Order: sequence, then structure tokens, then C-alpha cells
Amino acid sequence: MPRGELRIYLGAAPGVGKTYAMLEEARRRAERGTDVVVGLVETHGRPQTAAMIGDLTVLPRRPLRYRGTDFTELDLDAVLARRPELVVVDELAHTNVPGSRHGKRWQDVQELLDAGISVLSTVNVQHLESLNDVVARITGTTQRETVPDAVVRAAEQVELVDMTPEALRRRMAHGNIYRPDRIDAALGNYFRVGNLTALRELALLWLADKVDDQLDRYRAQQGISATWEARERVVVALTGGPEGETLIRRAARIAARSKGADLLAVHVARNDGLAGADPAQLARQRVLVESLGGSYHQVLGGDVPAALLDFARGVNATQLVLGASRRGRFAHLFARGVGVTTTARSGAIDVHLVTHPQAGRGRRGAAVPAALSRRRRLLGFALAGLGLPLLTLLLSVLPDLTLTNDILIFLAGVVGVALVGGLWPALVAALGGSLLLNWFFTPPYRTLTIAEADNLLALGVFVAVAVAVSGVVDVAARRTREAARAAADAQTLATVAGSVLRGERPLPALLDRLRETFALRAVSVLELAPDAQGRPGRAHEEGVWRRVASVGVDPAGSPGAGETTVPVDERLTVVLSGRRLEAADRRIVEAFAAQAAVALRQERLAEEAATARPLAEADRLRTALLAAVSHDLRTPLASAKAAVSSLRSPDVEFDPEDRAELLATADESLDRLGRLVANLLDMSRLQAGALGVTRTAVGLEDAVPLALDELGPAAAEVRTDIPADLPAVDADPGLLERVLVNVVANALRHSPAGRPPTITASAHAGQVELRVIDTGPGIPEDRWEHVFLPFQRLGDRDNQTGVGLGLALSRGLAEAMGGSITPETTPGGGLTMVLRLPAADERPDR
Repeated sequence: MPRGELRIYLGAAPGVGKTYAMLEEARRRAERGTDVVVGLVETHGRPQTAAMIGDLTVLPRRPLRYRGTDFTELDLDAVLARRPELVVVDELAHTNVPGSRHGKRWQDVQELLDAGISVLSTVNVQHLESLNDVVARITGTTQRETVPDAVVRAAEQVELVDMTPEALRRRMAHGNIYRPDRIDAALGNYFRVGNLTALRELALLWLADKVDDQLDRYRAQQGISATWEARERVVVALTGGPEGETLIRRAARIAARSKGADLLAVHVARNDGLAGADPAQLARQRVLVESLGGSYHQVLGGDVPAALLDFARGVNATQLVLGASRRGRFAHLFARGVGVTTTARSGAIDVHLVTHPQAGRGRRGAAVPAALSRRRRLLGFALAGLGLPLLTLLLSVLPDLTLTNDILIFLAGVVGVALVGGLWPALVAALGGSLLLNWFFTPPYRTLTIAEADNLLALGVFVAVAVAVSGVVDVAARRTREAARAAADAQTLATVAGSVLRGERPLPALLDRLRETFALRAVSVLELAPDAQGRPGRAHEEGVWRRVASVGVDPAGSPGAGETTVPVDERLTVVLSGRRLEAADRRIVEAFAAQAAVALRQERLAEEAATARPLAEADRLRTALLAAVSHDLRTPLASAKAAVSSLRSPDVEFDPEDRAELLATADESLDRLGRLVANLLDMSRLQAGALGVTRTAVGLEDAVPLALDELGPAAAEVRTDIPADLPAVDADPGLLERVLVNVVANALRHSPAGRPPTITASAHAGQVELRVIDTGPGIPEDRWEHVFLPFQRLGDRDNQTGVGLGLALSRGLAEAMGGSITPETTPGGGLTMVLRLPAADERPDR
């Protein structure tokens, strides 16, 4: 059975007309003969939206009862039984009422798609999971209902329904979105121009990424490698040379000129596995690219222009930034260079050749080390100096050997010298061998004159072959040594990276591994400290260096105190103590130093994040508190105010029964207001660590009835089972009563009619456990911790049940008294809150 297709109308903000557009499409499909039904549409009382349903077939909703209130949801079974070609299901991010088959409406939609039924649905940008926190920071409103981005991205079609902020606010003012009593508050809060503009940009950027993914899939399916300039992508090629930072900044400026352009850096490594670039330079340049918002990539290739263009076409790049060649003018006579070759092959990709201070100066690298050790070179010279005369003596006593045979034997000797001592001893042997052959074995003998042209050619070929063989042997030895060095460097880097990734503190792990690898006494990271006026320190001043990290014994406190100094940037330096490193080791140490700078930055970012986390939590609580004050505290205050104002009104004469009811309303509202204010104050004290606790022996058989009395008639039916011999608890009587009131009130709110909660208690291992048991709908285990977060009303469908502090405050008060509160599942359904407190040493005085 083919899977159904999903089309989603993405709204930039509530009220832009996404449901209206969805119904328009449904009617168009129906007019073309498609079997269309309306599974669920939320009109929110908007007559224009309701009118768009018209004569479409509307399936009845499934009625559900939850906590004494009737709700309706999508009747999934009815849609599956009807099996239309297309079904309309509004509000994809909606959370279903408990008792439904799935917890989320998008899960209902997934089942319909699996059954081969196509679906039209809607979602607002603030309900996308990845943007939920961003929208909350912009608007100050946290959306509790979200849908995973993957669900929306998997849709065959996503259509943005957008409207300018001014037009949307006019719709709001005309009453086309909310009821008149909500218009002023909405325009002054969520529907401000700045908020709506930010939401529009978020929706456009998110949809651009979705379109970009679709384009990449299409190009891959169709095998299209040519560049499509649908979006600017700037690729900068890095060689590992000093010009890399200039190229990166130039490419970043080019990318910044186009909104939403991507910056990618790529290094083409040699595919022979040998090091061809400075790893320290590449590490620093990678950090720079990522700090500018780009990404770093590395590819293998023997043909650098081909590999570079293959990468650029693979990422659909539109512009390519290269550095001007560092080779001199003479070198250009023999090869065009990477820049010129890449430009000639680039096709539709624009190539920028950026000049830099190193252009045209040639590649002035470090001196190339000898391929063989000094001992082998000396042995080669000795073999050439002693072996060739002995070989001459041997050939002079052997009869009937022609010049050709003599040349071949000397050539074998030169090859032997090359294998032992390398290039220079072999060149000496080739030159000496040619002179010996000429003097002793080429007519006329005992002279350097060569009488026959054939002999001259033979000696010339001998010298040429000897030099060529010597060069090949030397190159092979050099390559072998480079490969071994590259393998050792790679192994060292891999080992260091592994230790850093596995360690909890990357910087000390990196420095310790560096110390062990090179057998150092100590390694330290120094930073230039600012002077007394806060100005950056200067390297030549004394006392301005500050050690920010170190490992080993007696680490250096200044660059001059160590044997090797490796600068990282203008302010950071790594100092190695214990021994002076060879030049060949310095490159790998520079790469480690660059990684140390990254690790240091990560540690500081983690410290800043840890410092900012309490501030962010406090800001979140403050925002939630303002929301609570704006609504939940105002509600009981308004009720009390209305009751008192009615009693004081001279225009109405109330009978005693009405007066009593109004006074009861005012009294109940003020009691509720007092509880809310007390909870808020206690929570603020808990957050500040200023809550006073006076612990004493308290009997639960006394504390529980007091808490039930405070809850009033609603708690009259609560059943209690507290053993008479139960030990007292070590707690603050006032705080314990507050905990019991909040926990029992929560159980009463969630208990079904006719089945009140039960309170039981028992003692075990020096603790007293009090259980408040309800048989309500319960809470999934993966959501247990959410009920203890401040300002949460998990599962509540109204905003009349408090600010959501009850359980959060109760846990905080219990922990302040040395106890705990944990949830458990009630057998048969429901939730049990277990309050554990330490048992007192003695019973309280009665």
C-alpha cells in the first residue's frame, strides 16, 4: 500500500490564515473529484474560517471526558474506517486529551499516512521543536505544544502562509482573530510589530533550509553536478600556509554581502599520506573559520584543482576563493599553478584570486633534512673511498674483461654505495668510478684521453645511470622517512585526541599527553595579563605573564623559563620545560598548542555558561512569575473585589443568603490569594537560600488533620490510615503543614469524582514515609520530573488552578527539612506522592 502524502501549511504567526488556506486547497481538491473529508478543523470562532468548510464532508469528533470536563478529539478510527483519499487535520502540534490512542496529533497523522491516506495539516512556526526556545525568548511566551522538526521536514509539501505585521495587526484590530476582550492585550504583547517581524524571519529561514534539503535530494537523485546558484555558498581553499587567515577573512566578507550565505573552508590533503601542510597553521585557521560561522572540511586528492572543484560542485558552491600563487615567475614557465588551472576548469563557479604578502615569493619552507642518518652517510663515503680502489685492483688482475663488463661491475658498486650512504656518497662514487674506468680500463691507458667515441658514450651512460640510480635511492629513502614521520605524527595526534575526548577536562589531558609524548618535565600555558589600568600587557614587560594551565614539575612562569616556547596567538604561549625539541618535533607541538587554545576557550565558555545558568534560571522564574501575577494572582483578587464592590453598592439590596454567598466568595478568593502569595514568597526564599527551618519532633497524626482542615470541605472525604505507633518525624511543623496542604490539594484536583485520595504512613530504616494516593489519570514515568518544575501545570486545561508552584515548593520544603518527595504509580491507575522524612529520636510532648 503506498504511503499517503502530507502537505503542511506553516504559519509565521497565529491568525495569518493557514487554516483558511488549507480549507481552500481541500475545496479545490474536492471540486476536482478527490474524496475529501474534514477530520478536524479548529475555527476558533472565526466566521470566515467556518464558512470555508462549506459542503465538505465533516466527520464527527470523538468525545472524551477528562477531569469532569467534556472534550472532543480527532476520531482516528472513524477516518480509517471511512478511508478517504484526503483528510483535513488541523493543528499538527496539538496535545491529545488523555485517553486518546496517541499523545500527540502528529502521531495520529503518521498513522493516517501509513494507512495510505493523504493529509492536509497546519502548524505555526512557534510550535517547531528547534525554534521553541528562540520564540520564547523573543515573545516571552513559552509554547508547551511542539512538533518535532523531522515530522514537518518529512512532509512532501510545506507551504508558508505569511502576512506583514501591519496587516496582521489590522486583522487583529478588526476582530478577525481574537474576541474583542482579548485584542488590546494581544496587540500589546505577543502581536507587537517586532515580535511578528522576528517570527516571519524565523519562518522564512526555517523554510529556506527545508527547500535547500529538497534541492540537494533532487540534485542527487538526478545526478546533477553543475552549480545551481539558488543560494550563495563561498568556499575558501586553504593550503596550510601563512596566507590562510587573509583568505578566510576575505571569503567571510564576500559571504556577508549575501544574506544567509554559507562559508566553507576546504584543505586538499595529498593522497599519498605524507604531510604537505603545517598542521599548526591548519588548526589555527580552522578555529578562525568556525569563529566566523563557517565550517571546515578536508578532502584527499592527488590533483588539487580537480579535488577542489569536485568538493565545490558537491556542496553547490557559487564562489571559490583562492590565494595567489606563492611560486616565483620562473616556476610559472613550467606549470600554470593551482589558481590558473582551477579558474580554467571552474565553469559556472566564480573564482576569486586574492593577493597576499607571500604571493610570488616562492615556498620558503624549512630546510629539508637528510634522508639517511649521519652514520650511514659516513659509511657510504668510506665505502666509496675504499671500495672503488679495491674494485679497480680486482678488475686489473682478472683477464679477458671488456670495458663494458668493467662499467657494469663499477655500476653495481655505485648502486651499493647509494644503498648504504645515499645520494652524496653515490655521486662521489659515480664520479670517482668514471675517472678510474677512464684511467685504467679505457684506451689509451694511464691517461684521461678517450680514443674511441663508443667508449666515451659508454662512460657517459655510466655516469648518467649512476647519478639516476643514486637519486632514486635517495628519494625512496626520503619518502620512507617522511611516511614514517607522518604516521608517527598521525598516531600521536590520534592518541592525544582520544585522551582529550575521553577526559572530563580537555586542557589538562591535552597538556599531560603532550608532556608524556615528548618526555618533558613540565608543560604550561601562559597568557598575557592586562596591566593595572586594564590595558593588554606587552610581551617585553616583566611580570605580565599569567599561567592559566600547567602539568608536570616546576612549570615555567614566563616564556624565558622554559627550553622551548611555542606561540599560539598574540596573547597565548605554550612553554615546554625539560629538554629542547628538534625542529621536526616543533610542527606537531604547534598543532597541539593550537588545540590547547581551543580547549582553553571551551573551558572558559563552560565556566561562563555555568555562571549564566543560574541567571537564566532566575530570569525564567521571573518571567513565569510575571505571567502568574498577571493572571493567576489577578483572578482571585478580581473575584474578591467584585464581591466586596457588590456588597457596597447602594443600588442593589441583597437578601441575607446572597450576602452570605458574596462574603463566602470574597473569603474564599482571599484565602486562595493568600496561599498563592505564601507559595511565591517561600519559593523565592528557597531560590535565595534564605528559608528559615526550625526542626522538632512532629507527629503525623496531628499534622495531617491540620492540613486537611486548612483545605476546607474539599478534603472532608480524604481517607487517612496513620498507625498509632508511628514514630514522629524530625521536621518544621509549619513547613510540614505547607507540604501536606500542597500535595493533598494536588491529589484532590486530579482525583475523579467519588474516589477521593488516601493518605497512609509507615516507618522503615529510620525514615517515615507518608503516601498520598490518588486514582486519577496518572502521569507517564518519563514526565515525573516535570511536575516538580516551578510554574508547571502538567495536564491542566485551565489557568484557574494556581501558578503551578505546589509540587515544586513542596519538594523544596521537604529537602530543606532533610526529606524528599518522589512519585510512584498507583496500582490500578493514578499517582502516589511519597513524602519521606527522618524519624525523630523521641515522641513530641502532648
